[in-house]
Amino acid sequence: MKNKIEPQVTLVGAGPGDSDLLTIKGAKALAEAKVVLYDALANDELLSYAPKKALKIFVGKRKGCHAYTQDEINQLIVDNALTYGHVVRLKGGDPFIFGRGSEEIEFVESFGIPTFVVPGISSSIAVPASQGISLTKRGISESFWVITGTTSARKLSTDVALAAQSTATVVILMGMSKLAEIVALFQKESKGEIPVAIIQNGTTPEEKVGIGTINTIQRVVAENNLSSPAIIVIGEVVGDNKKRVGFYKELKSNHKVLAYGKE
Repeated sequence: MKNKIEPQVTLVGAGPGDSDLLTIKGAKALAEAKVVLYDALANDELLSYAPKKALKIFVGKRKGCHAYTQDEINQLIVDNALTYGHVVRLKGGDPFIFGRGSEEIEFVESFGIPTFVVPGISSSIAVPASQGISLTKRGISESFWVITGTTSARKLSTDVALAAQSTATVVILMGMSKLAEIVALFQKESKGEIPVAIIQNGTTPEEKVGIGTINTIQRVVAENNLSSPAIIVIGEVVGDNKKRVGFYKELKSNHKVLAYGKE
């Protein structure tokens, strides 16, 4: 007699990129998976935590290239849960921080399938921290905003303009294609001298960092070929970190570039 299939779906946050930053609970969930559906931003090394016989399906999205639409991903999760049992949906960062995790959970639960969520370390806080940038350093920043650079309508979030008027540290995800617009909004508020850090492929061996100001950051990006996926950090806490620039230049690592753009 065949064992009865017991469908179950667990959303697991894969963390910011470094495979060691997966949570212990996330690793335990992967170890019990029958199927793993994983994103482009989830480190492939994490698949080693899943059983060798588990089915691994890449459902990642990159700019201009989607393996599956979101509707197809939702259906894949349900179909595999009903067919094989425990599905782990492995999503970069934290599954609920601009990750559409809530949409996937809602779709799965509409079929009566039990769901669980394992929070992940969000790149919005972990990537700056890995560079020694304290988003809320005492005496410098009392709050921070985390904003998507590109909305579902493919436009820059209107919240960026509001954030530019504040004294808060601003962290922008998925914003590299909108960098010129972001710069213009801060310049409009006479904040051209505000420090900016752009961290590409944060916490991974391919990490690259560019540091400048609102007025210089586009040149820094061009000179160092910085591109997505990257985190944009805007605020005085970045400037407070200038003492680290010399250290990284002396380090001469073959996987880390740090450039500081001056006027």
